Amino acid sequence: MTRQLVIKVTAGTDAPERCNQAFTVATAALVSGVPVSLWLTGESAWFALPGRAKEFDLPEAAPLEDLLNAVLAGGQVTLCTQCAARRGITPDDVLPGVRIAGAPTFVEEVLHEGAQALVY
Repeated sequence: MTRQLVIKVTAGTDAPERCNQAFTVATAALVSGVPVSLWLTGESAWFALPGRAKEFDLPEAAPLEDLLNAVLAGGQVTLCTQCAARRGITPDDVLPGVRIAGAPTFVEEVLHEGAQALVY
């Protein structure tokens, strides 16, 4: 059985350390060979847009743009449907590889056998 890590990040520039922790853990898991699904919710929804992760700055942390690109390359990145709608973000706006999905998809992922969910 392959374990999967499902990470929901709810913070963005409003709580930069918490935000960065989620992306760092997602990337570390991928490097370790663990399948990762990263959910962008709340203020982290903005990172689904081109250029937004590059603007994020946290001292002593890996660049968020690099972490996001790693997850896009090796895992799944999902933008919350309602979070996108509240911010006026459409499927045409997001980075290539980012899907928009809602709570039913999140629940399905976290209920898979072997899945581990983390919320930041």
